[in-house]
Amino acid sequence: MSTNTPHNNSNLLHAVNGRALDEVWPTNLQNIGLGMGCFWGVERLFWQQKGVYVTATGYQGGAQINPNYTDVCQHQTDHAESVRVVFDPDIVSLAQILAIFWENHDPTQGDAQGNDVGGQYRSMIFAQNAQQAEQATDSLHKAQVLLDAKGFGKITTEIVIGAKFWLAEEEHQQYLAKNPGGYCNLAGTGIFCGAE
Repeated sequence: MSTNTPHNNSNLLHAVNGRALDEVWPTNLQNIGLGMGCFWGVERLFWQQKGVYVTATGYQGGAQINPNYTDVCQHQTDHAESVRVVFDPDIVSLAQILAIFWENHDPTQGDAQGNDVGGQYRSMIFAQNAQQAEQATDSLHKAQVLLDAKGFGKITTEIVIGAKFWLAEEEHQQYLAKNPGGYCNLAGTGIFCGAE
């Protein structure tokens, strides 16, 4: 395993909306971490949503302190690629955020999304508290019914409470805004969750 040096990501600003990526946000906002495969496309999906205040790419779910992209991709950390979605619940509800999550990837693939294979691409929901986890679990059961009707298998998404979010390196933040023709493997299953 390589020796990690701390990412100098303090005071980074979002390349699209100019807001701080660190945890200095208005107190009325909520956040959740979502793993849906390669984090580049996932982040773009969410920064485009009305009511989302800021997004950031990062690593969650493993034990390694201050992971880096190389170690994550070499399966040395057990972290998943994750996107932290900070949102205003008065504009977009957690139910709507979760509906976007279920509709825009295949949560039945285990350690893969499409051609991207490896544990870093697994489907994950990183809840901030028990209430978020309960709502996520309820949404999982509803999504499973919809996926069953389309012939998909069992959802493999893990729901974890309180996993530390490690900001990814600056070059991975808002990658598809900086590289509009960049790689995006994001694809859904055709289900529609219809959250209000």
